[in-house]
Amino acid sequence: MKAMLLRHPGEPLVPTELPDPQPEDCEVLIRVHACGVCRTDLHIVDGELAQPKLPLVPGHEIVGEVVDLGAAVDRFRLGDRIGVPWLGWTCGECGYCRSGRENLCDRARFTGYHIDGGYAELALADQRYCFALPPGPSDQDAAPWLCAGLIGYRALKLAGTAPRLGIYGFGAAAHLVAQVAIAEGREVYAFTRDGDTAAQDFARSLGAIWAGPSSALPPQPLDAALIFAPAGALVPAALRATAKGATVVCGGIHMSEIPAFAYELLWGERVLRSVANLTRADALEFLPLAARIAVATHTVAYPLAQANEALADLRAGRFSGAAVLIP
Repeated sequence: MKAMLLRHPGEPLVPTELPDPQPEDCEVLIRVHACGVCRTDLHIVDGELAQPKLPLVPGHEIVGEVVDLGAAVDRFRLGDRIGVPWLGWTCGECGYCRSGRENLCDRARFTGYHIDGGYAELALADQRYCFALPPGPSDQDAAPWLCAGLIGYRALKLAGTAPRLGIYGFGAAAHLVAQVAIAEGREVYAFTRDGDTAAQDFARSLGAIWAGPSSALPPQPLDAALIFAPAGALVPAALRATAKGATVVCGGIHMSEIPAFAYELLWGERVLRSVANLTRADALEFLPLAARIAVATHTVAYPLAQANEALADLRAGRFSGAAVLIP
């Protein structure tokens, strides 16, 4: 199979031919139809997330068709269209797993990080961490749902029922979760890089009632804020924009150092918390919800061989929505 391989963090991916993988026991073999390009992939390729499996096939927003089955597979059949997310395996035995918090399992393994992912023509996945996809969205449109959508949804849940919601960093996750929030009747306020009027126009086109630079204060205090951009300086900015009792949720797996800030920004029973990975329950809730409310995914497609260009464009913020590789 053709694949884009990470040999050394900090270096470009290398086009490579690898032996077709063979499924074991509970594994399914998937012919990849689309794989989203996530900012986490960028953190792995750039060396900001330590100790990936090397060499590595990145990619954890996989949509494809089941083309082979391990001997113990009982959840899927040949020809099924399924999705594979970031969380690829957990122990099932620890206190976190037994209490429904498998996203915190210390032994968890992640797709496109510890397990070869979807920047390839074929991918293996544990059947327990794959999901049947609802009809409606195309493969290309569904791919970002598997991480950007799921992480955005989990962040929104952790923000509570806040009616006035700020979103910092209006990229793949933000543009999906904004649609869910608006469908729930919330007001969305979008914060972008200073001077990025295209992103602000994009946010307004999706229903945001206000859009402006991250350095600005919204016209009204926020009841909650979600931060998807990996910039630690946004934490005090978001706290400054919120009302007493608000929650600020950091949705990224990596963030630059958070600068010191005055206690008064946190005081007033504000809550600052992070989102770590996702659970299978999140996927079982979000995927049918996204289909039901017809979440529209704005994507830019790249051939598999142009994965480095897709990552560079993501790094530079050259597109709105999400990039997707098409093998």
